[in-house]
Amino acid sequence: MANLELSDISVRFGGLQALTDVSFRVREGDIVGLIGPNGAGKTTVFNVITGVYRTSAGQVRYDGAPLSGMRPHKILAMGVARTFQNIRLFQNMTALENVMVAQHCRTRAGVLGAVLRTRAQKREEARIREKSLAALEFMDLGGFAHELASNMAYGLQRRLEIARALASEPKTILLDEPAAGLNPAESRELMHTIARISSLGINILMVEHDMKVVMGICRHIVVLDHGVMIAEGKPEEIQRDPRVIEAYLGNEHH
Repeated sequence: MANLELSDISVRFGGLQALTDVSFRVREGDIVGLIGPNGAGKTTVFNVITGVYRTSAGQVRYDGAPLSGMRPHKILAMGVARTFQNIRLFQNMTALENVMVAQHCRTRAGVLGAVLRTRAQKREEARIREKSLAALEFMDLGGFAHELASNMAYGLQRRLEIARALASEPKTILLDEPAAGLNPAESRELMHTIARISSLGINILMVEHDMKVVMGICRHIVVLDHGVMIAEGKPEEIQRDPRVIEAYLGNEHH
């Protein structure tokens, strides 16, 4: 069974048709790239999957269960996490505190337990801290646990966002332009990191403009143009597709 399946998704904002009959799957163990020119509808797809936008038509399913109409925090609890194109960290909190926030969808002690500082609440707090530190270590950020996010370099903040997504214990991660603003060395390290995340059994759907990253790491690619899917396939197929070259890749890929 496909972990994540979009079937004939359409999204309309007033008179603007943002997506039209978009259908694709992110299968178990997949690294899927979602590419296309600016305004193609890529972030709209992410917002539909994560419950930020409602569909005008079509259905999103995750492990066979419908996601359409669910609240974002419920979708996160089901195992679908995301990062954002524009970094959304709590700048006045430490790296560890930023990551610990992601564990709220896994907490059980409740407000009363937090107020009374019950034994169960203390155990849960220790577990959250341990999971969050492990996520930081995985992203090679262990040494920055107590650093304010605002004091961290841009590339480190990008990695911190991914660490926070990992701390929610996802089965699928949506990465929104993770290589944006990174230098070539950081982009290569990002590719290595994405491969390591995939090796944990986590599925990845990635919006990215850096074609070296997309072609180097993705196993399957979906191409949007003006809210319509114009192609999907393996990287080598996408690079040769004349519709994709005309709409997006340009002459350098001829």
